[in-house]
Amino acid sequence: MIYPTRTAVLAAAAGAPVALLIAVALPGRWYVGLAWPIAVLLLTAFDAFSAHRTATASLSVPTTAPVGAMVDATIRVAIAGGRPPRSAEVALDGGPLLALENDGRLWLTLHDGRGEALLPLTTLRRGTARVDRLWLRWRGAFGLAWQQRILPADVTLPILPDIRALHDRGAQIFQRHALSGLLAQIDRGDGTDFDALVEFRSGMDRRSIDWKQSARQTKLHAKEYRSERNNQIVFAIDAGRQMSEPVAGLPRVDRAVSAMLLTAWIALKLGDRVALHAFDSRPRIASGLVSGMPAFANLQRLAAAIDYSGEETNYSFALTTLAAKLTRRSMIVLFTEFTDLTSADFLVRAAARLLKGHLLLVVVLRDEEVERLVDAAPTNADDVTRAVTAAALLRDRKLVLTRLQHLGVHVIESAHDRVGEELVAGYVALKRRNLL
Repeated sequence: MIYPTRTAVLAAAAGAPVALLIAVALPGRWYVGLAWPIAVLLLTAFDAFSAHRTATASLSVPTTAPVGAMVDATIRVAIAGGRPPRSAEVALDGGPLLALENDGRLWLTLHDGRGEALLPLTTLRRGTARVDRLWLRWRGAFGLAWQQRILPADVTLPILPDIRALHDRGAQIFQRHALSGLLAQIDRGDGTDFDALVEFRSGMDRRSIDWKQSARQTKLHAKEYRSERNNQIVFAIDAGRQMSEPVAGLPRVDRAVSAMLLTAWIALKLGDRVALHAFDSRPRIASGLVSGMPAFANLQRLAAAIDYSGEETNYSFALTTLAAKLTRRSMIVLFTEFTDLTSADFLVRAAARLLKGHLLLVVVLRDEEVERLVDAAPTNADDVTRAVTAAALLRDRKLVLTRLQHLGVHVIESAHDRVGEELVAGYVALKRRNLL
């Protein structure tokens, strides 16, 4: 495709006043005024012909990328023939899954017709981002004509759940909360699994004395216990409409998936069994209980398959189906979000039924945008209205969380950037208290 540059358009337009003056002053020689526009047109055509080149371009991206991360795409350009241009502009469309810097436009400096540059890409949602084609254009020697090519790219970028916190701080978090080795000895006597029979010492609980063994040994012996392993941890992720809304640039469900994977990794390391359950208006993903570190890859694959939904969440259907599949007491970690009291009432009723046989931990993200509206100093009547509405929403939210806590539900309300660590701390605290 060939078309004039802005310089050519302005140059042609600059001759219009001169042509008008000539036509007024010399009506019989009005055609002389057309000399300038025709000269610009011929020069532009010559520039376009001289700028005709053979061009190729390629785009390289990482093998995979976590959601919410910034990665670099490498663009390579080669323009051959005649006198190659010194620079070229590349543009590409990343689709709904990618945010591109400067709308995906990038200028490259060319040396002997070749050049490459890095274009930052920000991943917005999970899925497979596709870049099918890119646009390449360059100017002729006089800067009057553009030569543009549409070149195939055929590049895909799988966007996976964000486990950077696991890679960066997973081992540190595990060492902080580990229930084995030296830390496990502190917990002896507080668990439910029998560990050893030891000689009774001052300070031990007298109820742990084994009177039969003490009679045989003629010394007082007591039973030591350790924290129970092989607990069942079920992560239930609400993927409905409200969880698909963004917080700090990422959907809430992606924040929940990242926190879930971090906690699941810790739980598998501590010997517990883990399952994943995702739902919106109906159950969508239901994995079986798995144990051992090799099972983490399967959990990560299932978590990547959780889709963004625009449907309302059906707590009764989803949580009743989940409870019917559990054959023993389990800890259910529910990631959800609510904004109205009607849907929250269904949540409270479903939680009350679950508590009859299971331990329930509800995780919600703080609505920092609403909190900022409440804290902001109003400057006009609209600000006052927004602040009053936001305060009412926060009050309703606090009421629902309080109702859940009164039922016996454990609640974690966390900032989006700390939900993973706070969930791990809450899980380990419940495990130390042998509530699982």
